[in-house]
Amino acid sequence: MPHLPSHKKRITTIGVGLLIVLALGTAVWLLLWCKCNRTKRVRQKELELLGGMGPRGFDLHELAAATSNFADENKLGRGGFGSVYKGYLKDLDLDVAIKVLSEKQSSEEQSEQGLREFKAEVKVMTQLRHRSIVKLVGWCDSNKRLLLVYELMAQGSLDKHLYNQERTLTWQQRFRIVLDIGSGLLYLHRDCEKCIVHGDIKPANIMLDVSHIAKLGDFGLARLVDHGEEPKTTQVVAGTLGYIDPEFINNRWPRTQSDVYSFGIVLLEIACGKRPASRQPNGASSLLAWVHNLYSQGMTLDAADQRLNGEFDRQQMERVIVTGLWCAHQDPIQRPSIVEAMDVLRSVNAELPVLGAVHDSRHIRAMEEQAFADLTAEDRPVRAVTQSRYFTSNDSSYLLAEE
Repeated sequence: MPHLPSHKKRITTIGVGLLIVLALGTAVWLLLWCKCNRTKRVRQKELELLGGMGPRGFDLHELAAATSNFADENKLGRGGFGSVYKGYLKDLDLDVAIKVLSEKQSSEEQSEQGLREFKAEVKVMTQLRHRSIVKLVGWCDSNKRLLLVYELMAQGSLDKHLYNQERTLTWQQRFRIVLDIGSGLLYLHRDCEKCIVHGDIKPANIMLDVSHIAKLGDFGLARLVDHGEEPKTTQVVAGTLGYIDPEFINNRWPRTQSDVYSFGIVLLEIACGKRPASRQPNGASSLLAWVHNLYSQGMTLDAADQRLNGEFDRQQMERVIVTGLWCAHQDPIQRPSIVEAMDVLRSVNAELPVLGAVHDSRHIRAMEEQAFADLTAEDRPVRAVTQSRYFTSNDSSYLLAEE
């Protein structure tokens, strides 16, 4: 019996200790919860300010419901950025494409990097209002999952149609696509408040709606540049082999001339129905070298896609091919602006340029291979992407214009 008070005291002490630990744990949890909530509200507010009155924020559960919880049967594709899913938003009665930009990151630094690039793309896309630009419907920033919601382009990407073995695009469809792409690029370079350099123009990033109207999409590599100002150099070489401007590999200036170069390569690809980096019938190592060789011999129309069986407007075909060569000129100073290129494409009365030399294909390949080789080397000063449709690197300072 004399030990009972001591035992009771011990139980009381333990009970008090447990209550203190529980209280401290609850306080820490509440502090962390408040901090996370505050951070989330700040990030959401930043995105809302970027979005203005256009695209809006979505909750993750809304997008999960729209895609049947991101079911495999709704997956439209996958790239280095993540996956794209088809979805249906009931409240908007709208079919959409939902692009998952990042899952949980392995470090806080990578997470902040992903968020920065996510905000950069939102900032670019919310400024754009043009029939030839894929429309951003909204975004989601939840549980470290970053998603962008776009209008669904029913016909998919241009590359799937250019190389469809069963059914090819008619020349009328191709020429309209050329004008659509050029119109979108003209809007980005000239008509936006800040000049926007797309940075990755290629058929895989050109989407077609149900009427085969072409729209530029995927602005993960886009740069904002003040009109008339020289862009800052970047330590990052980003783009896709065959379309990337060799001069950008050299000087790392994200300029409109680089978009014009890529546009020129796409024009040749649309007209000729051949991939830019594939070996050509005469042994040329690139589409650009093959077409320029035919042009220099006065045989420009021989480059036309044989699958068209000669069913094309000869004047339009010549204008597209020559403009493509002009845009891909070896000297960026000799390239047209997108305004000049569109003047030639749109007008039957515009005088075609007389072209000199273009980049030697072996020189182009050597530069590309040098820039894109050994991408996994940790001490490599230049990092590049060759296949991904969404770019991630340690240097994203070029993505957002300075305030």
